[in-house]
Amino acid sequence: MPRFIGGSGKGRRLKTPPGDATRPTGARVRQTLFDILAAAIPDGRFLDAFAGGGGVGLEALSRGARRVVLVDESRAAVEAVRANLALLGGGDGAEVLQKDARTALSALRERGERFDVVYLDPPYGSDLYEPLLPLAEAVLAEDGVIVAEHFHKRALPERMGRLVNARSVRIGDHRLTFYRRITTAEEPD
Repeated sequence: MPRFIGGSGKGRRLKTPPGDATRPTGARVRQTLFDILAAAIPDGRFLDAFAGGGGVGLEALSRGARRVVLVDESRAAVEAVRANLALLGGGDGAEVLQKDARTALSALRERGERFDVVYLDPPYGSDLYEPLLPLAEAVLAEDGVIVAEHFHKRALPERMGRLVNARSVRIGDHRLTFYRRITTAEEPD
């Protein structure tokens, strides 16, 4: 059973949705992710677009994120997220949305929301990565980062619009790809 690995929730067990419809992000992947993002998390704004039981987004909350939005279309996943929020004492600054990720990203953009970190972890076999990247960019803070977790053999684009692959880290069968927005001054001639 997964546990919080850092912050105020450290060591507490996370509830996961029943069945195998969700794939909780393992401790090694979460540890690597939060080691890399250490400076962006405290007082940051974090969006977990495929939250499952909330392990990644709630880890950000546990480590001091000011605002965390957790999105999942599954009712069982949303119930698990809410139960895990209770483990953190109610989760001030957290919002849970039971929506499809594309719909949620569009709604968050319409509300004017901006995030320092947008975490995308759709089902590994899906074709959602490329359509989600521009939607995620629309809610990305100026110096924010989009992180896509994917199967290590699946290639993601090096560049998409103004997003550029800034870093890619392999952890076992998983890969974390970090996208940053390039500025007009950084555009190649």
